[in-house]
Amino acid sequence: MAKSNYMAFLHDASQVIPQERIYTDELRRLAWGTDAGFYRLIPQIVIRSSSEGEISDLLRLANRYGLPVTFRAAGTSLSGQAISDSILIVAGKNWEKYSISPDHEQITLQPGIIGQRVNEILAPYGRKFAPDPASVKSAMVGGIVMNNASGMNCGTHANSDKVLLSARIVLADGTVLDTGDDISRASFEATHTDFLNRICELRDEIRANEELSARIRYKYSIKNVTGLNLLPFIRFDDPFDIIAHLMVGSEGTLAFLSQITMRTEYDYPYKASAMLYFKSIKDACRAVVAMKKLHSNEELKMKNEGLPCDGTAQPDSSFIVKGAELLDYKSLSSVDDPVYLKYKQEVSDASGLTAVLTETKARTREELEQNISAIEACLEAFSTYIPVHFTDRPEEYSKYWAIRSGIFPSVGGTRQPGTTCLIEDVAFHIEDLPEATADLQQLIARHGYDDACIYGHALEGNYHFILNQSFSTDAEVKRYEELMNDVKSLVVDKYDGSLKAEHGTGRNMAPFVKYEWGEAAFEAMKTVKQLFDPKCLLNPGVIFNDDPQCHIKNFKPLPLIPVDEASPAEKVNKCIECGFCEVNCLSCGFTLSSRQRIVLQREISRLKQSGENQERLVLLEKQYRYPGNQTCAGDGLCSMSCPMNINTGDLTHIIRQELLPKGSLGYKAGDFVANHFAGVKSTLRPVLSLANFGHSVLGTKAMSSITKGMHNLLGIPLWTPAMPKSYRIGNEELGYTVVPQGNSSFFTPNSSFNKVVYFPSCINQTMGLPKRSPVVQPLVNKMISLLRKGGYEVIFPKDMDKLCCGTIWESKGMLDIADRKAAELEASLWEASEQGKYPVLCDQSPCLHRMRETIKKMKLYEPAEFIYTFLRDRLVFTQTDRPVALHITCSMRKMGLAATIISLAKLCSTHVIIPEEVGCCGFAGDRGFTYPELNSYALRKLRPQIEASGVAIGYSNSRTCEIGLTTNSGIPYVSIAYLVDQCTEKAENKE
Repeated sequence: MAKSNYMAFLHDASQVIPQERIYTDELRRLAWGTDAGFYRLIPQIVIRSSSEGEISDLLRLANRYGLPVTFRAAGTSLSGQAISDSILIVAGKNWEKYSISPDHEQITLQPGIIGQRVNEILAPYGRKFAPDPASVKSAMVGGIVMNNASGMNCGTHANSDKVLLSARIVLADGTVLDTGDDISRASFEATHTDFLNRICELRDEIRANEELSARIRYKYSIKNVTGLNLLPFIRFDDPFDIIAHLMVGSEGTLAFLSQITMRTEYDYPYKASAMLYFKSIKDACRAVVAMKKLHSNEELKMKNEGLPCDGTAQPDSSFIVKGAELLDYKSLSSVDDPVYLKYKQEVSDASGLTAVLTETKARTREELEQNISAIEACLEAFSTYIPVHFTDRPEEYSKYWAIRSGIFPSVGGTRQPGTTCLIEDVAFHIEDLPEATADLQQLIARHGYDDACIYGHALEGNYHFILNQSFSTDAEVKRYEELMNDVKSLVVDKYDGSLKAEHGTGRNMAPFVKYEWGEAAFEAMKTVKQLFDPKCLLNPGVIFNDDPQCHIKNFKPLPLIPVDEASPAEKVNKCIECGFCEVNCLSCGFTLSSRQRIVLQREISRLKQSGENQERLVLLEKQYRYPGNQTCAGDGLCSMSCPMNINTGDLTHIIRQELLPKGSLGYKAGDFVANHFAGVKSTLRPVLSLANFGHSVLGTKAMSSITKGMHNLLGIPLWTPAMPKSYRIGNEELGYTVVPQGNSSFFTPNSSFNKVVYFPSCINQTMGLPKRSPVVQPLVNKMISLLRKGGYEVIFPKDMDKLCCGTIWESKGMLDIADRKAAELEASLWEASEQGKYPVLCDQSPCLHRMRETIKKMKLYEPAEFIYTFLRDRLVFTQTDRPVALHITCSMRKMGLAATIISLAKLCSTHVIIPEEVGCCGFAGDRGFTYPELNSYALRKLRPQIEASGVAIGYSNSRTCEIGLTTNSGIPYVSIAYLVDQCTEKAENKE
């Protein structure tokens, strides 16, 4: 397209979209030009949209200038659906509104809500989101619907097409249509009469063609997302219903989906699973075919009468077996499945062993037991390697599903560096399953993919196969091309199945749509495309592509980032850019996400290693500083949703280390602080006192205004009313006598007390309470009194004012200094605890997390964990009815202690509120002072929930986090220790 067209579009777009949401710089175009697939196109313009009106205006402009447009939600699609070399419009974080019908059986959603979030919204009502793709925890509703992504349990009976009720869309000419609104329908009928007439004509033409109608029914009797969705022409008479359902699986090629209303699904309360092992893949498939035919007597009767089985779902939900996931021997091997390893020891060839993870669900326990008995009776006709065993205990069957979930990352993690992990998915009719599965397995092996595996939704005849593929040579590209040609022949010619079952057509299968469907069906699809998008501007190249080799072009490079193998960041090269991390990345949608940071660092590394285009390299490094480095909190929550446990914060620390080499002024300053830590802390206290004095003299409003101006002008840390006063631990202040004992000191003991080594973090040794605080005692004092209330003698490590866990230096990239400080702390704690005899308590969870990462020979605890473990039985808890807010820090989540602090808070209050969609607070040590906008963005959803709940105080276990929480919530946040102390008394006082 002519550059002048883009310039004109940009000029006009800036009149309707704020400039800060229009990206044309090198960095962000590359970052947003990457999705989870193995293709890459770099957009000319990226626009972060926020409203339907903006979309309408943008499409009118694109139509005026003849510029192609692609829509993107989460970017978790696998076949190149969400990439563009023209205009990319993102509909994510700004599209999260929803509403639920009074009976909870319908939900209306904007496209940017994550699927798992929908399940969380519906859970209190015993309902769930019917589509259940494996990416449901990261994929957004828009992508799920527009790809018709399904999963393990929804099959064809409860996919997006079957549960959709109406859609609100923006057409290519900017027209908005709500198919569920009478006024909108009437308006559209008046302005788009010819459009509706053509829909009706096409409906009648398809129905009149009996062969085509029969083919459509047959093709959609199994999972099928190849091409556009033709089923609506068979299912619906109303043209508006047809239009709405044409959106499902259209991958943004027909219109923009701004809102959708769907039926919710009943969430069965009773569940059981079994891992079944068969000695051959054909036997496993035969067993699946047999289980597929099982129906409960009551539901079979309802099915025969054409009635919904659970009030909302289609009659197909009458199947007793709700899920059957096949795992071939390579899948089992990749996760070190213990049964597979045992079998491998017993036989010379273990390649036949196949597992089927089976699940059944019911409304009552009695019904569940009946289901299990029916399945066991069915399986008596088959020989299993180990006896069939169903369990309804979550702690047991969750291990089975963890094996299933671990296949993709395990196989992807074993790929050769620089290669791509590809997932393809096909579907066969259930009667063909045994032979087709064996054929597919042999076909993949014949092409030399020795590390490939087959697994997936056998109950629906739907399999995924994973390939670790290099595209670095023509030979490797040719091998992939030949494989896909043979897959096409097997699936289409031999079994008349689906080349794409649930991942969308994308670029990878666009050349084969006509081959799979035939001339008549493909012409009907082209007619639909021409009607909706006459200029072919919406997501060109996806579904419809005239280039027969488009699937072997524009491969995404995956160059290595040079990282020491001993570094925690070494996992970064295993990243497959799936985007699963982004749900936990606090800067996603603000600057860059964790995935985008890896994408950009890969390109920077490639340019460094190749020596090409050094001007672009310098530009990318410069543009990366603020969005990539300075606004990365480094909290590591991204690793918790990453299939390969990659912590992008570790990569950020390495980047910061490179920016502060030994000998640099910044490094020397950090080293000086480490060597004179006690003195540096002493200089901080007068600064805090001065700030408090200014607050007292000027007042909150004037102080805030002045310091904000200084922050913006000079870049000094931002002061807020939550800023604490200075504090120093002192004997008189504590009210106890410090008595020396060896090289440590402790408080005058009672001989019946237990002992604990208490290391107050350097923050809590320096920072007291803010000017307006709901509590009186500084935290160190409170911890001591609470510990003594629980019968514990407190021991302090020697010279603790010089000690630090090293987090300060780690966050700045001075990793060697950080480790040195951690070693100093370990030595002191080891001595104070008498070589690990006593537990060690640190009052700051982020500090405790780093201590656990670096100190392994002592038992280390943060406040909530210590109180819950050691003090709970020594204290009498009296619950308050006062609602309290609880913030679970990143470090608590990473240490697996979220449930502990929640349980502790519930011992204290009958009404514990954990704000939804609030993860890392973004304060990140000192970043809440230096980059407060990151803190504000991370907590943007906090204040409305606090205000709606009537909470007056919140609790956490990190002083710096509490400063940011207080600033952005409108209520004070303090340590959980204060709540416990308020709600407890000594056990011996109980009468």
